[in-house]
Amino acid sequence: MSRKPTKGYFVRGQFVALGSELDQELKRELKGDVELSKTDLKKESARLQALGENLLTLRAELMQRLDLPEKLQDALAEARRITNFEGRRRQMQYIGKLMRSLDEEQLSAAQAALDEQNLGSAQATLSLHQAEQWRDRLISEDDALTRWLQLDASADVQHLRALIRQARKDAQATQTQERPGEAVRHGKAYREIFQIVKATLNREDGDDTPATNEGPP
Repeated sequence: MSRKPTKGYFVRGQFVALGSELDQELKRELKGDVELSKTDLKKESARLQALGENLLTLRAELMQRLDLPEKLQDALAEARRITNFEGRRRQMQYIGKLMRSLDEEQLSAAQAALDEQNLGSAQATLSLHQAEQWRDRLISEDDALTRWLQLDASADVQHLRALIRQARKDAQATQTQERPGEAVRHGKAYREIFQIVKATLNREDGDDTPATNEGPP
């Protein structure tokens, strides 16, 4: 004979059975300070809805790790298809409701996946900024090449010197042709130096060398 499902509700992703000690404790809290408890529950609901909305941006391979309930996965997929503002708003409310059924472990895993994705984006942005700094220093500072060779001993020095000379010539020619408000146009050498620098920094990162220690002094 099948057992009847336990009646209860979810608070902060945790199931609370009716009549349990936790249920009685929560009811005592409500009686003691109803307005504060309602405010807390409203904040928690908003937090879970925001977390669910952020999951819409999660990469597929990270999403697969989470093993979310099928109903929540379907709701997220539907939200991606909805373009109507009001329809999307209602769908996000529904997703927030489904998020409340997750336990703390599932919620923590979802936040960890989002943090992992955001960290990767931040590192990629930092790497691009460092590559831009090195490129500009190599072109503008005579001693920058010496410092760069300490980082990339396998660099093709002659080729890099030639690119730097060409980039400097291109910059001088561009300055004489520039007009106020006109976008600066860079030559092939300028772009190739950037690609060389970026590839080297990425290789260093792959060797577990901290990128933040590789920037120009």
